[in-house]
Amino acid sequence: MSNRKYFGTDGIRGTVGEFPITPEFVLKLGWALGQVLGNKGSVVIGKDTRISGYMFESVLEAGLTAAGVDSLLVGPMPTPAIAYLTRTFRADAGIVISASHNPYHDNGIKFFSADGTKFPDEVEVEIESLLEKEMTTLPSDRLGKAFRIEDAAARYIEFCKASFPNSLSLKGQKLVVDCAHGATYHIAPHVFKELGAEVISIGTQPNGLNINLDCGATDTDALSKAVVEHQADLGVAFDGDGDRVMMVDGQGRLVNGDQLIWLLAKFLHDNDELDGGVAGTLMTNMAIEVDFKNNGIDFDRTNVGDRYVMQSLKKNQWKIGGESSGHVICLDYNSTGDGIISALQVLKALAQSQQTLSSFADLHLLFPQELVNVRVTDADKILADKELAACIERAEKELSDTGRVLIRKSGTEPLIRVMVEAQELSIAKNYANMIAEQVKQLL
Repeated sequence: MSNRKYFGTDGIRGTVGEFPITPEFVLKLGWALGQVLGNKGSVVIGKDTRISGYMFESVLEAGLTAAGVDSLLVGPMPTPAIAYLTRTFRADAGIVISASHNPYHDNGIKFFSADGTKFPDEVEVEIESLLEKEMTTLPSDRLGKAFRIEDAAARYIEFCKASFPNSLSLKGQKLVVDCAHGATYHIAPHVFKELGAEVISIGTQPNGLNINLDCGATDTDALSKAVVEHQADLGVAFDGDGDRVMMVDGQGRLVNGDQLIWLLAKFLHDNDELDGGVAGTLMTNMAIEVDFKNNGIDFDRTNVGDRYVMQSLKKNQWKIGGESSGHVICLDYNSTGDGIISALQVLKALAQSQQTLSSFADLHLLFPQELVNVRVTDADKILADKELAACIERAEKELSDTGRVLIRKSGTEPLIRVMVEAQELSIAKNYANMIAEQVKQLL
């Protein structure tokens, strides 16, 4: 991270029209990727549903064309679909135009390598170095071309369905599916319907401005209400680009990414199919770590960000991991976090273990956790402050082994995130607010 100027934990992201999320910068970014690929090959380009995607799709295509690289345009598609399509088309890279869970006025660019995994840090550093050079255009006979892939959605729908056993069906299940007015709007409802479920769809009318607005994995209130109203078995929510998933049970209670990972890992462990341990992050709830330890399941905490979870899984040759925010990685099925496929694996586990999501949530309770976000302009300076360090040390000492404190800067937004976990919510709130107030005093 320290060697990168523009790339954060999940690509380059910011407000549209403000550097670096400008047409001029993204044009050169496409060209720089073309230079890294050696002025040849092809790149899959997908996007979510925010209105600025049209603009950035065009300039990325132009930059790649100038560098002699072909563009395979698939339109609005989930991020994990781009990972899959990059592999299936034998492309040299994939690009996703998305700001994931952010509001419509933000956007971002993230890359996948030929094998459908995120670019390693050193490749991002190489791309950044090329951005400092003058952009050039190849002779006309060596320019790249652009191709529109018309059947991309159908290909990905079949790919998702293939991750669910033929011996199982979702017949008799009533599901509410919230697509956040994002990239899964024309994908997810079809997947669940074609597997037999009765589907009530919400968040499936994108207009370019409503992505993630009061819906989806970042705001599950509408989903909870719809599940209760329709007396559904459960609800599934995706974020704007479809790599995150949250669920609510039949009572409308949230089941977050930590709990979904917990459910999948326990199911695989109980059936002797886990083949190793589980990777989480610094944000993963302590209850999971304690339970895994009691059941002899190895657990590795990484830095926050699914790229670091992925690094742990590859290093340890494990297959299950993710984040409380809903990034759930099932490496048996896709090379990155995939909201739809992860939801299908949860439904499979529930069906084969003959339990409901509600019964799992009843038996597997998380430790109370309080997260406070403070908007800042210079996170590094604040995090290095001695008074803040003393405040954190006092909280950690008083919590002892009954809780923990995590304070970090966001990799995607100008925020400092203060998280406190304790055996009682009131205690977690008190310490989180105390530390957040100390941060505010330093602004």
